[in-house]
Amino acid sequence: MLLELATNDDASSLAVLHTRVAHDLARLHGRAPWTSQTAEKGVLHAMRHSRVYVAREGQSIVATLRLATKKPWAIDASYFTPCRRPLYLLGMAVAPAHQRRGLGRRCLDEARCLASEWPADAIRLDAYDALAGAGPFYARSGYTEVGRASYRGVPLIYYELMLTVTTDR
Repeated sequence: MLLELATNDDASSLAVLHTRVAHDLARLHGRAPWTSQTAEKGVLHAMRHSRVYVAREGQSIVATLRLATKKPWAIDASYFTPCRRPLYLLGMAVAPAHQRRGLGRRCLDEARCLASEWPADAIRLDAYDALAGAGPFYARSGYTEVGRASYRGVPLIYYELMLTVTTDR
């Protein structure tokens, strides 16, 4: 398995990874909401409220993502296909030096397996509606765009991956 659950000992490294990715996005696309720094305290908070997974190369964390059952504040659930057990994919990041090598796609494949074991009916996420956003990546990875919205002036695109056929409509 590529992904493993992060531990509290990983919090500092995760904060560095997220900040490194944000700085790279700022370099490529300018400063915007995606360029904020991540603190270790924020990572520990995320670990208490979701499952944080990491991919390692040796001892270094090179990718991460979170899966949560609780809807994040920036997502409007009305855009998504109704289901009983959605999971929210949050905070996915791949170290800049490891991007464009298939690692992100492998992380999404594993997230799908983890969600199926959870069990969950769907994976939901949002991406920035901007050049720095990963929307095209999620679309190429099998996620379906279900809507566009703005949260606090930040344009977002909502995506979902249905894992089972639902009859909740």
